[in-house]
Amino acid sequence: MSSMATSRSTRKREGDISDSFASLAGKAAEPLPDKFRELKLQLVAGNEDKVVASWKRLLGVLKAENEKVAAAGPSIIPEVEFSRLEEDLAQLKDEIRKRGAAVVRGVLPEDETRAFKSEIEEYVRKNPHTKGFPKDNPQVIELYWSDPQIRARTHPNMLKAQTALMTTLWHTSDPDAPISLQTPLLYADRLRIRQPGDAQFALGPHQDGGSVERWETEGYGRGHVYDAVFRGEWEAYDPFDASGRVAVVPDLYEGLGACSMFRMFQGWVAMSRTGPNQGTLLVNPLLRESTAYALLRPFFRPLKPVGVVGPQMFLAPENWVFTAGRDMTSDLQGATPGHGQEFPEGLHPHLELEKTMVHMPEVKPGDFVIWHCDTIHAVDKKHNGTGDSSVLYIPVCPTTEESAEYIVRQREAFLDGTPAPDFPGGIGESEHVGRPTEEYVRATFSALGIQSMGLDKLVSLEGDTAGGKLAVQRANAVLGF
Repeated sequence: MSSMATSRSTRKREGDISDSFASLAGKAAEPLPDKFRELKLQLVAGNEDKVVASWKRLLGVLKAENEKVAAAGPSIIPEVEFSRLEEDLAQLKDEIRKRGAAVVRGVLPEDETRAFKSEIEEYVRKNPHTKGFPKDNPQVIELYWSDPQIRARTHPNMLKAQTALMTTLWHTSDPDAPISLQTPLLYADRLRIRQPGDAQFALGPHQDGGSVERWETEGYGRGHVYDAVFRGEWEAYDPFDASGRVAVVPDLYEGLGACSMFRMFQGWVAMSRTGPNQGTLLVNPLLRESTAYALLRPFFRPLKPVGVVGPQMFLAPENWVFTAGRDMTSDLQGATPGHGQEFPEGLHPHLELEKTMVHMPEVKPGDFVIWHCDTIHAVDKKHNGTGDSSVLYIPVCPTTEESAEYIVRQREAFLDGTPAPDFPGGIGESEHVGRPTEEYVRATFSALGIQSMGLDKLVSLEGDTAGGKLAVQRANAVLGF
Protein backbone atom coordinates (compact mmCIF):
# COMPACT_ATOMS: atom_id res chain seq x y z
CA MET A 1 0.00 0.00 0.00
CA SER A 2 3.00 2.31 0.33
CA SER A 3 2.77 3.40 -3.32
CA MET A 4 -0.88 4.42 -3.06
CA ALA A 5 -2.14 7.81 -1.98
CA THR A 6 -3.45 8.17 1.54
CA SER A 7 -5.50 10.94 3.07
CA ARG A 8 -6.12 10.51 6.77
CA SER A 9 -9.21 12.53 7.61
CA THR A 10 -11.34 13.29 10.61
CA ARG A 11 -13.92 10.56 10.99
CA LYS A 12 -17.53 11.30 11.79
CA ARG A 13 -18.96 10.81 15.26
CA GLU A 14 -20.58 7.52 16.21
CA GLY A 15 -24.25 6.92 15.43
CA ASP A 16 -26.58 4.86 13.26
CA ILE A 17 -28.98 5.23 10.33
CA SER A 18 -31.44 7.24 12.44
CA ASP A 19 -28.98 10.16 12.45
CA SER A 20 -29.42 10.55 8.69
CA PHE A 21 -33.06 11.62 8.93
CA ALA A 22 -34.66 14.25 11.14
CA SER A 23 -37.76 12.10 11.69
CA LEU A 24 -35.84 9.00 12.83
CA ALA A 25 -33.59 11.16 15.00
CA GLY A 26 -36.61 12.77 16.67
CA LYS A 27 -35.53 16.22 15.51
CA ALA A 28 -38.34 18.78 15.41
CA ALA A 29 -38.67 20.96 12.33
CA GLU A 30 -37.21 24.42 12.80
CA PRO A 31 -37.51 27.55 10.62
CA LEU A 32 -34.67 27.87 8.14
CA PRO A 33 -32.42 30.97 8.18
CA ASP A 34 -33.38 34.01 6.10
CA LYS A 35 -30.65 33.21 3.59
CA PHE A 36 -32.99 30.59 2.13
CA ARG A 37 -35.68 33.21 1.50
CA GLU A 38 -33.12 35.29 -0.37
CA LEU A 39 -31.95 32.20 -2.25
CA LYS A 40 -35.48 31.38 -3.39
CA LEU A 41 -35.96 34.91 -4.69
CA GLN A 42 -32.71 34.63 -6.66
CA LEU A 43 -33.53 31.20 -8.12
CA VAL A 44 -36.63 32.37 -9.96
CA ALA A 45 -35.72 36.04 -10.55
CA GLY A 46 -36.89 37.12 -14.00
CA ASN A 47 -38.79 33.88 -14.56
CA GLU A 48 -41.64 34.31 -12.09
CA ASP A 49 -44.43 34.16 -14.67
CA LYS A 50 -42.90 31.13 -16.39
CA VAL A 51 -42.57 29.34 -13.06
CA VAL A 52 -46.23 29.96 -12.25
CA ALA A 53 -47.30 28.66 -15.67
CA SER A 54 -45.06 25.61 -15.33
CA TRP A 55 -46.50 24.87 -11.87
CA LYS A 56 -50.00 24.79 -13.32
CA ARG A 57 -48.89 22.42 -16.10
CA LEU A 58 -47.19 20.20 -13.55
CA LEU A 59 -50.28 19.94 -11.35
CA GLY A 60 -52.31 18.84 -14.37
CA VAL A 61 -49.81 16.14 -15.28
CA LEU A 62 -49.57 14.89 -11.70
CA LYS A 63 -53.35 14.61 -11.39
CA ALA A 64 -53.51 12.31 -14.42
CA GLU A 65 -50.33 10.32 -13.76
CA ASN A 66 -51.11 9.72 -10.08
CA GLU A 67 -54.26 7.84 -11.06
CA LYS A 68 -52.30 5.60 -13.43
CA VAL A 69 -49.72 4.82 -10.77
CA ALA A 70 -52.32 4.03 -8.11
CA ALA A 71 -54.17 1.70 -10.48
CA ALA A 72 -51.06 -0.19 -11.58
CA GLY A 73 -49.33 -0.67 -8.21
CA PRO A 74 -46.11 -2.74 -8.21
CA SER A 75 -46.67 -3.86 -11.81
CA ILE A 76 -45.63 -0.38 -12.95
CA ILE A 77 -42.00 -1.11 -11.96
CA PRO A 78 -39.98 -2.33 -15.00
CA GLU A 79 -38.28 -5.72 -14.67
CA VAL A 80 -35.08 -6.76 -16.45
CA GLU A 81 -33.62 -10.27 -16.67
CA PHE A 82 -29.86 -10.36 -16.14
CA SER A 83 -29.68 -13.20 -18.67
CA ARG A 84 -31.09 -10.72 -21.24
CA LEU A 85 -29.47 -7.61 -19.76
CA GLU A 86 -28.61 -5.65 -22.89
CA GLU A 87 -31.79 -6.59 -24.79
CA ASP A 88 -34.14 -5.82 -21.89
CA LEU A 89 -32.45 -2.52 -21.04
CA ALA A 90 -32.67 -1.41 -24.66
CA GLN A 91 -36.34 -2.34 -24.82
CA LEU A 92 -37.30 -0.84 -21.43
CA LYS A 93 -34.97 2.15 -21.43
CA ASP A 94 -37.65 4.82 -21.76
CA GLU A 95 -39.92 3.22 -19.18
CA ILE A 96 -37.11 2.86 -16.63
CA ARG A 97 -36.20 6.50 -17.17
CA LYS A 98 -39.81 7.53 -16.60
CA ARG A 99 -40.28 5.40 -13.52
CA GLY A 100 -36.82 5.99 -12.03
CA ALA A 101 -36.67 2.43 -10.66
CA ALA A 102 -36.35 -1.17 -11.82
CA VAL A 103 -35.69 -4.74 -10.73
CA VAL A 104 -32.84 -6.63 -12.41
CA ARG A 105 -33.61 -10.30 -11.89
CA GLY A 106 -30.92 -12.87 -11.14
CA VAL A 107 -27.82 -10.68 -11.00
CA LEU A 108 -26.23 -12.91 -8.35
CA PRO A 109 -26.73 -16.70 -8.06
CA GLU A 110 -29.75 -17.38 -5.84
CA ASP A 111 -28.23 -20.08 -3.61
CA GLU A 112 -25.01 -18.15 -3.07
CA THR A 113 -26.86 -14.95 -2.19
CA ARG A 114 -29.23 -16.73 0.18
CA ALA A 115 -26.18 -18.11 2.01
CA PHE A 116 -24.81 -14.58 2.47
CA LYS A 117 -27.39 -13.92 5.19
CA SER A 118 -26.34 -16.94 7.25
CA GLU A 119 -22.69 -15.98 6.90
CA ILE A 120 -23.43 -12.44 8.06
CA GLU A 121 -25.44 -13.68 11.04
CA GLU A 122 -22.52 -15.93 12.00
CA TYR A 123 -20.11 -12.96 11.65
CA VAL A 124 -22.32 -10.97 14.03
CA ARG A 125 -22.53 -13.87 16.50
CA LYS A 126 -18.74 -14.02 16.62
CA ASN A 127 -18.67 -10.25 17.15
CA PRO A 128 -21.51 -9.41 19.58
CA HIS A 129 -20.37 -5.78 19.88
CA THR A 130 -21.65 -5.14 16.31
CA LYS A 131 -23.92 -2.07 16.26
CA GLY A 132 -27.28 -1.56 14.58
CA PHE A 133 -30.60 0.28 14.59
CA PRO A 134 -32.71 0.12 16.66
CA LYS A 135 -30.30 -0.66 19.49
CA ASP A 136 -32.59 -3.09 21.32
CA ASN A 137 -33.41 -5.15 18.20
CA PRO A 138 -31.13 -4.20 15.30
CA GLN A 139 -32.64 -4.35 11.80
CA VAL A 140 -30.08 -2.16 9.97
CA ILE A 141 -26.64 -3.52 10.81
CA GLU A 142 -23.58 -1.24 10.96
CA LEU A 143 -21.40 -3.56 8.93
CA TYR A 144 -19.42 -2.50 5.85
CA TRP A 145 -16.61 -5.02 5.45
CA SER A 146 -18.04 -8.51 5.97
CA ASP A 147 -16.98 -11.09 3.42
CA PRO A 148 -20.46 -11.45 1.84
CA GLN A 149 -20.78 -7.69 1.38
CA ILE A 150 -17.45 -7.44 -0.44
CA ARG A 151 -18.20 -10.54 -2.52
CA ALA A 152 -21.54 -9.11 -3.63
CA ARG A 153 -20.12 -5.67 -4.50
CA THR A 154 -17.21 -7.06 -6.49
CA HIS A 155 -19.03 -9.96 -8.18
CA PRO A 156 -18.45 -9.83 -11.96
CA ASN A 157 -22.21 -9.98 -12.57
CA MET A 158 -22.81 -7.01 -10.27
CA LEU A 159 -20.16 -4.91 -12.00
CA LYS A 160 -21.52 -5.91 -15.41
CA ALA A 161 -25.06 -4.90 -14.38
CA GLN A 162 -23.85 -1.59 -12.96
CA THR A 163 -21.91 -0.71 -16.11
CA ALA A 164 -24.88 -1.58 -18.33
CA LEU A 165 -27.26 0.53 -16.21
CA MET A 166 -24.92 3.53 -16.37
CA THR A 167 -24.10 3.36 -20.08
CA THR A 168 -27.62 2.51 -21.28
CA LEU A 169 -29.73 4.82 -19.12
CA TRP A 170 -27.42 7.77 -18.44
CA HIS A 171 -25.56 10.02 -20.85
CA THR A 172 -23.39 13.13 -20.89
CA SER A 173 -24.62 16.10 -22.89
CA ASP A 174 -21.05 17.38 -22.68
CA PRO A 175 -18.65 14.66 -23.93
CA ASP A 176 -15.80 16.47 -22.18
CA ALA A 177 -17.49 16.22 -18.76
CA PRO A 178 -14.94 14.40 -16.55
CA ILE A 179 -17.00 11.32 -15.72
CA SER A 180 -16.70 7.70 -16.85
CA LEU A 181 -19.93 5.74 -17.13
CA GLN A 182 -17.93 2.69 -18.19
CA THR A 183 -15.86 2.44 -15.00
CA PRO A 184 -17.83 1.59 -11.83
CA LEU A 185 -16.48 2.45 -8.40
CA LEU A 186 -17.44 0.58 -5.25
CA TYR A 187 -19.35 2.39 -2.49
CA ALA A 188 -19.47 0.52 0.83
CA ASP A 189 -22.87 0.70 2.52
CA ARG A 190 -24.72 -1.16 5.27
CA LEU A 191 -27.16 -4.07 5.25
CA ARG A 192 -30.65 -4.81 6.52
CA ILE A 193 -32.05 -7.94 8.15
CA ARG A 194 -35.58 -6.84 9.04
CA GLN A 195 -37.59 -9.27 11.11
CA PRO A 196 -41.34 -9.89 10.83
CA GLY A 197 -43.39 -7.52 12.96
CA ASP A 198 -40.77 -4.76 13.01
CA ALA A 199 -42.31 -1.28 13.02
CA GLN A 200 -39.32 0.74 14.27
CA PHE A 201 -37.44 0.98 10.98
CA ALA A 202 -40.38 2.95 9.58
CA LEU A 203 -38.60 5.37 7.27
CA GLY A 204 -41.20 7.45 5.42
CA PRO A 205 -40.96 9.00 1.94
CA HIS A 206 -37.62 10.71 1.40
CA GLN A 207 -34.82 11.53 -1.03
CA ASP A 208 -31.18 10.91 -0.23
CA GLY A 209 -28.29 13.02 -1.50
CA GLY A 210 -28.87 16.02 0.73
CA SER A 211 -31.90 18.22 1.26
CA VAL A 212 -31.41 22.01 1.25
CA GLU A 213 -28.46 21.45 -1.10
CA ARG A 214 -30.91 20.90 -3.96
CA TRP A 215 -31.71 24.63 -3.89
CA GLU A 216 -28.31 25.97 -2.84
CA THR A 217 -25.93 27.62 -5.27
CA GLU A 218 -22.97 25.77 -3.79
CA GLY A 219 -24.85 22.46 -3.71
CA TYR A 220 -26.65 21.17 -6.80
CA GLY A 221 -26.47 24.69 -8.21
CA ARG A 222 -22.78 24.19 -8.93
CA GLY A 223 -23.73 21.80 -11.72
CA HIS A 224 -26.88 23.69 -12.78
CA VAL A 225 -28.71 20.38 -12.42
CA TYR A 226 -32.18 21.84 -11.83
CA ASP A 227 -31.88 25.12 -13.73
CA ALA A 228 -34.64 24.15 -16.18
CA VAL A 229 -37.08 23.68 -13.31
CA PHE A 230 -36.30 27.06 -11.74
CA ARG A 231 -36.70 28.90 -15.05
CA GLY A 232 -40.17 27.44 -15.58
CA GLU A 233 -39.30 24.61 -17.99
CA TRP A 234 -39.55 21.49 -15.85
CA GLU A 235 -40.32 19.34 -18.90
CA ALA A 236 -36.81 20.12 -20.19
CA TYR A 237 -35.16 18.77 -17.04
CA ASP A 238 -33.22 15.59 -17.88
CA PRO A 239 -32.72 13.41 -14.78
CA PHE A 240 -30.27 11.20 -16.68
CA ASP A 241 -27.80 13.81 -17.92
CA ALA A 242 -24.67 13.16 -15.87
CA SER A 243 -22.67 16.18 -17.06
CA GLY A 244 -23.83 18.65 -14.43
CA ARG A 245 -23.82 16.14 -11.60
CA VAL A 246 -20.03 16.01 -11.58
CA ALA A 247 -19.74 19.40 -9.87
CA VAL A 248 -22.53 18.85 -7.33
CA VAL A 249 -21.84 19.07 -3.59
CA PRO A 250 -24.69 17.09 -1.96
CA ASP A 251 -23.46 17.48 1.62
CA LEU A 252 -22.74 21.04 2.77
CA TYR A 253 -23.46 20.31 6.45
CA GLU A 254 -21.43 17.16 7.28
CA GLY A 255 -24.51 15.01 7.74
CA LEU A 256 -24.16 11.47 9.05
CA GLY A 257 -24.89 9.14 6.13
CA ALA A 258 -24.80 11.91 3.51
CA CYS A 259 -23.20 10.55 0.35
CA SER A 260 -19.89 12.01 -0.87
CA MET A 261 -19.88 9.98 -4.09
CA PHE A 262 -22.17 10.38 -7.08
CA ARG A 263 -24.64 7.49 -6.84
CA MET A 264 -26.47 7.33 -10.16
CA PHE A 265 -28.71 4.69 -8.68
CA GLN A 266 -29.19 3.61 -5.14
CA GLY A 267 -29.75 -0.08 -4.86
CA TRP A 268 -29.88 -3.28 -2.92
CA VAL A 269 -29.52 -6.96 -3.68
CA ALA A 270 -32.04 -9.23 -1.97
CA MET A 271 -30.82 -11.99 0.35
CA SER A 272 -34.33 -13.31 1.03
CA ARG A 273 -37.69 -13.59 -0.65
CA THR A 274 -39.77 -10.53 0.12
CA GLY A 275 -42.69 -8.68 -1.39
CA PRO A 276 -45.22 -5.91 -0.79
CA ASN A 277 -46.02 -5.23 2.89
CA GLN A 278 -43.17 -7.51 3.94
CA GLY A 279 -40.72 -4.86 5.10
CA THR A 280 -39.65 -3.86 1.60
CA LEU A 281 -39.08 -0.71 -0.49
CA LEU A 282 -41.68 1.67 -1.89
CA VAL A 283 -40.99 4.30 -4.57
CA ASN A 284 -42.84 7.12 -6.28
CA PRO A 285 -42.49 6.06 -9.95
CA LEU A 286 -42.80 9.55 -11.48
CA LEU A 287 -39.19 10.65 -11.43
CA ARG A 288 -39.20 13.91 -13.41
CA GLU A 289 -42.60 15.08 -12.14
CA SER A 290 -41.95 14.38 -8.45
CA THR A 291 -38.51 15.99 -8.58
CA ALA A 292 -39.90 19.12 -10.22
CA TYR A 293 -42.75 19.29 -7.72
CA ALA A 294 -40.43 18.93 -4.71
CA LEU A 295 -38.27 21.78 -6.05
CA LEU A 296 -41.20 24.11 -6.85
CA ARG A 297 -43.40 23.41 -3.84
CA PRO A 298 -41.58 25.95 -1.58
CA PHE A 299 -42.57 28.75 -3.97
CA PHE A 300 -46.33 28.16 -3.59
CA ARG A 301 -48.88 28.17 -0.78
CA PRO A 302 -52.59 27.31 -0.55
CA LEU A 303 -55.14 30.10 -0.27
CA LYS A 304 -57.56 28.01 1.78
CA PRO A 305 -56.83 24.93 3.93
CA VAL A 306 -58.14 21.49 3.11
CA GLY A 307 -60.46 21.54 6.11
CA VAL A 308 -62.34 24.49 4.64
CA VAL A 309 -62.56 23.65 0.92
CA GLY A 310 -62.21 19.85 0.91
CA PRO A 311 -59.53 17.65 -0.72
CA GLN A 312 -60.44 18.21 -4.37
CA MET A 313 -60.64 22.01 -4.24
CA PHE A 314 -57.57 22.16 -1.99
CA LEU A 315 -55.44 20.62 -4.76
CA ALA A 316 -56.96 22.75 -7.54
CA PRO A 317 -54.41 25.05 -9.23
CA GLU A 318 -56.54 28.11 -8.48
CA ASN A 319 -56.16 27.43 -4.73
CA TRP A 320 -52.37 27.79 -4.94
CA VAL A 321 -50.54 31.11 -5.28
CA PHE A 322 -46.94 32.04 -5.96
CA THR A 323 -45.16 33.55 -2.94
CA ALA A 324 -43.42 36.41 -4.69
CA GLY A 325 -41.52 39.37 -3.26
CA ARG A 326 -42.41 40.18 0.34
CA ASP A 327 -44.54 37.04 0.60
CA MET A 328 -41.57 34.77 0.00
CA THR A 329 -40.55 32.68 3.03
CA SER A 330 -37.48 30.64 3.90
CA ASP A 331 -39.53 27.42 3.91
CA LEU A 332 -38.18 24.36 2.10
CA GLN A 333 -40.77 21.80 3.10
CA GLY A 334 -39.20 18.65 4.55
CA ALA A 335 -35.61 19.90 4.22
CA THR A 336 -33.33 19.98 7.26
CA PRO A 337 -29.62 20.87 6.92
CA GLY A 338 -27.43 17.83 7.53
CA HIS A 339 -30.28 15.37 6.92
CA GLY A 340 -32.05 13.72 3.99
CA GLN A 341 -34.99 15.37 2.23
CA GLU A 342 -38.25 14.10 3.76
CA PHE A 343 -41.86 14.26 2.62
CA PRO A 344 -43.97 14.35 5.80
CA GLU A 345 -47.70 13.87 5.47
CA GLY A 346 -49.48 16.94 4.12
CA LEU A 347 -46.47 19.02 3.03
CA HIS A 348 -46.42 17.89 -0.62
CA PRO A 349 -50.11 17.20 -1.21
CA HIS A 350 -50.18 17.08 -5.02
CA LEU A 351 -47.85 14.07 -5.02
CA GLU A 352 -50.64 12.11 -3.27
CA LEU A 353 -47.98 9.87 -1.77
CA GLU A 354 -50.58 7.94 0.19
CA LYS A 355 -51.54 6.28 -3.10
CA THR A 356 -48.53 6.83 -5.38
CA MET A 357 -45.84 5.19 -3.24
CA VAL A 358 -45.81 1.70 -4.76
CA HIS A 359 -44.07 -1.42 -3.51
CA MET A 360 -41.32 -3.14 -5.36
CA PRO A 361 -42.53 -6.42 -6.88
CA GLU A 362 -41.72 -9.65 -5.07
CA VAL A 363 -38.01 -10.43 -5.21
CA LYS A 364 -35.84 -13.44 -4.46
CA PRO A 365 -32.19 -13.74 -3.43
CA GLY A 366 -29.87 -12.36 -6.10
CA ASP A 367 -32.34 -9.84 -7.55
CA PHE A 368 -30.97 -6.31 -7.78
CA VAL A 369 -33.36 -3.43 -7.05
CA ILE A 370 -32.30 0.03 -8.24
CA TRP A 371 -33.77 3.53 -8.01
CA HIS A 372 -32.56 6.89 -9.34
CA CYS A 373 -30.71 9.16 -6.92
CA ASP A 374 -33.64 11.66 -7.01
CA THR A 375 -36.39 9.05 -6.56
CA ILE A 376 -38.68 9.50 -3.56
CA HIS A 377 -38.62 6.23 -1.66
CA ALA A 378 -39.64 4.72 1.67
CA VAL A 379 -39.81 1.42 3.54
CA ASP A 380 -42.86 -0.43 4.80
CA LYS A 381 -44.06 1.06 8.08
CA LYS A 382 -44.44 -2.46 9.41
CA HIS A 383 -43.09 -5.79 8.26
CA ASN A 384 -46.24 -7.92 7.97
CA GLY A 385 -44.54 -10.92 6.40
CA THR A 386 -43.56 -14.24 7.95
CA GLY A 387 -39.87 -14.27 7.00
CA ASP A 388 -37.06 -11.75 7.28
CA SER A 389 -36.61 -9.01 4.67
CA SER A 390 -32.86 -8.94 4.12
CA VAL A 391 -30.81 -6.88 1.66
CA LEU A 392 -27.28 -5.67 1.00
CA TYR A 393 -27.24 -1.98 0.04
CA ILE A 394 -25.19 -1.59 -3.17
CA PRO A 395 -25.44 1.64 -5.21
CA VAL A 396 -24.26 2.29 -8.78
CA CYS A 397 -21.39 4.79 -8.99
CA PRO A 398 -19.41 6.08 -12.00
CA THR A 399 -15.82 7.28 -11.87
CA THR A 400 -15.12 10.95 -11.18
CA GLU A 401 -12.14 12.67 -9.59
CA GLU A 402 -14.26 13.65 -6.57
CA SER A 403 -15.45 10.08 -6.10
CA ALA A 404 -11.87 8.86 -6.28
CA GLU A 405 -11.00 11.24 -3.45
CA TYR A 406 -13.66 9.52 -1.38
CA ILE A 407 -12.39 6.08 -2.44
CA VAL A 408 -9.01 6.98 -0.94
CA ARG A 409 -10.67 7.54 2.44
CA GLN A 410 -12.90 4.50 2.02
CA ARG A 411 -9.83 2.39 1.23
CA GLU A 412 -8.30 3.51 4.53
CA ALA A 413 -11.49 2.53 6.32
CA PHE A 414 -11.39 -0.93 4.72
CA LEU A 415 -7.78 -1.45 5.77
CA ASP A 416 -8.52 -0.21 9.30
CA GLY A 417 -11.86 -1.99 9.63
CA THR A 418 -13.66 1.23 10.51
CA PRO A 419 -17.02 2.43 9.08
CA ALA A 420 -17.00 3.87 5.57
CA PRO A 421 -16.24 7.60 5.89
CA ASP A 422 -19.72 8.87 4.96
CA PHE A 423 -21.24 6.97 7.85
CA PRO A 424 -21.23 7.27 11.65
CA GLY A 425 -17.74 6.65 13.00
CA GLY A 426 -16.26 4.61 15.83
CA ILE A 427 -14.17 1.44 15.94
CA GLY A 428 -16.61 -0.36 13.63
CA GLU A 429 -15.21 -3.76 12.64
CA SER A 430 -11.60 -2.99 13.49
CA GLU A 431 -11.69 -5.60 16.27
CA HIS A 432 -14.02 -8.05 14.51
CA VAL A 433 -12.99 -11.67 14.21
CA GLY A 434 -13.07 -12.93 10.62
CA ARG A 435 -12.93 -9.54 8.88
CA PRO A 436 -11.49 -9.83 5.34
CA THR A 437 -7.95 -8.55 4.83
CA GLU A 438 -6.37 -6.83 1.83
CA GLU A 439 -4.42 -10.01 1.09
CA TYR A 440 -7.62 -12.05 1.05
CA VAL A 441 -9.34 -9.59 -1.28
CA ARG A 442 -6.42 -9.53 -3.71
CA ALA A 443 -6.23 -13.33 -3.77
CA THR A 444 -9.98 -13.93 -4.06
CA PHE A 445 -11.74 -11.34 -6.19
CA SER A 446 -11.66 -10.30 -9.84
CA ALA A 447 -9.29 -7.66 -11.21
CA LEU A 448 -12.21 -5.32 -11.92
CA GLY A 449 -13.54 -5.78 -8.40
CA ILE A 450 -10.15 -4.98 -6.89
CA GLN A 451 -9.90 -1.89 -9.10
CA SER A 452 -13.35 -0.71 -8.04
CA MET A 453 -12.20 -0.73 -4.41
CA GLY A 454 -9.25 1.52 -5.23
CA LEU A 455 -6.74 -1.25 -4.62
CA ASP A 456 -5.38 -1.24 -8.17
CA LYS A 457 -5.15 1.06 -11.17
CA LEU A 458 -8.38 1.75 -13.05
CA VAL A 459 -8.36 0.80 -16.72
CA SER A 460 -9.80 3.21 -19.28
CA LEU A 461 -11.96 1.33 -21.76
CA GLU A 462 -11.96 1.68 -25.53
CA GLY A 463 -14.88 3.78 -26.67
CA ASP A 464 -15.17 5.90 -23.54
CA THR A 465 -15.72 9.63 -24.05
CA ALA A 466 -12.85 12.09 -23.87
CA GLY A 467 -14.22 13.22 -20.53
CA GLY A 468 -14.49 9.61 -19.37
CA LYS A 469 -10.86 8.89 -20.18
CA LEU A 470 -9.83 12.10 -18.41
CA ALA A 471 -11.87 11.09 -15.34
CA VAL A 472 -10.10 7.73 -15.14
CA GLN A 473 -6.71 9.41 -15.56
CA ARG A 474 -7.45 11.89 -12.79
CA ALA A 475 -8.90 9.20 -10.54
CA ASN A 476 -5.75 7.08 -10.88
CA ALA A 477 -3.63 10.08 -9.93
CA VAL A 478 -5.75 10.65 -6.82
CA LEU A 479 -5.58 6.95 -5.95
CA GLY A 480 -1.80 7.00 -6.22
CA PHE A 481 -1.33 5.02 -9.45
